[in-house]
Amino acid sequence: MMAKPLEGLRVLDLTRFLAGPYCTMLLGDLGAEVLKIEPPGTGDPLRTQGPPFSDGEGITFLAANRNKHSLGVDFNDAHALARLCELAARADVFIENFRPGVMEKFHLDYESLRQINPRLIYASISGMGADGPQSTERAFDLTIQALGGYMSITGEKNGPPVKLGTSAFDVITGMNAFSGILVALLERGRTGQGQRVETSLLEGQVAFLANAALEYLLGFGVPGKLGSNHPQLVPYRSFATRDGWIVIGAGIQNLFEKFMTALDRQDLIEHPQFLSLAARLANRDLVDATIEQETRHYLTQDLAQKLRESGVPCAPIATIDQVFDNPQVLHRKMIVNLPDSAQGRSLTLGSAVKYSRFDITEGWKAPPTLNEGGESVAQSWLAAAQKVLKH
Repeated sequence: MMAKPLEGLRVLDLTRFLAGPYCTMLLGDLGAEVLKIEPPGTGDPLRTQGPPFSDGEGITFLAANRNKHSLGVDFNDAHALARLCELAARADVFIENFRPGVMEKFHLDYESLRQINPRLIYASISGMGADGPQSTERAFDLTIQALGGYMSITGEKNGPPVKLGTSAFDVITGMNAFSGILVALLERGRTGQGQRVETSLLEGQVAFLANAALEYLLGFGVPGKLGSNHPQLVPYRSFATRDGWIVIGAGIQNLFEKFMTALDRQDLIEHPQFLSLAARLANRDLVDATIEQETRHYLTQDLAQKLRESGVPCAPIATIDQVFDNPQVLHRKMIVNLPDSAQGRSLTLGSAVKYSRFDITEGWKAPPTLNEGGESVAQSWLAAAQKVLKH
């Protein structure tokens, strides 16, 4: 087995819920040794969040905690807290997602730990940011989707605001923290110095507004809900079929002409209200209604096949079970079987990134039970430090 790029990297993980654990899981995927610190007796709250439960633990916990070792630590136990500080002195990365001010209470804040470990990369994830007028407010993915504006642009035009179907900004924030830690590690390789890396759900969500934010900031008005439509392209949305739904992206002129030809509606190519993208944008409702009259004549898979053969981007709207029956998803190894694991922990999602020099999924392990493997990892960190001191 070829060594992974983060092998030998020690990560002390004080995160819980989803954003922080997702970040440390990505580090573990690449070979880092992740020591997950949890409240003794109960563990990460996501262990008991459900149903559904698999192998006695919440599905969301299992989705974000592979490739880790677990150790229960009581922050109110002075001896346990002192040992935790010793582990922080041996770590390469320390990551926490408590509300601002909590780490200072236990002398586990960046300023305290940098005194004993100047090379430490200290990552903080919060809901609202480390400082500012709302920094101490509690936040979850739902409240961030509301406060950060995403719900105001999600849903049907005349319908209520809608949240995304998953805790998307927890995951995105975990990815942001992951990339920030990698950048800090690269910088440490050049300077020998650690630093603090800080991100929040709010900032991750606002950054994710992308073109919707620029539309407002550059003076083009306040974006609103468009359902599955695109603000600058028509047709570009979901359409009903005889037996379901299909999305079609044919807003660009040459694709629109291919689309109309595939539907045997070449007459619409020269129609004044369909003639150009500008005309279609001005007549969005008419264009969409006319197209849906045509798509309703087809079975979803028949229409998808017809449009693909014509070079028109489209896709049936798959249910989750259909996603994992998709031969392309299976070919790209997006389901990974974890060997030597209990049945309820034996499957996980594959990596969205593949590498030519190593198999990222090789050696992956199932999420740990509470206290599984953590004590031996902690002892090895401390023993290695003693060996260095003796020399």
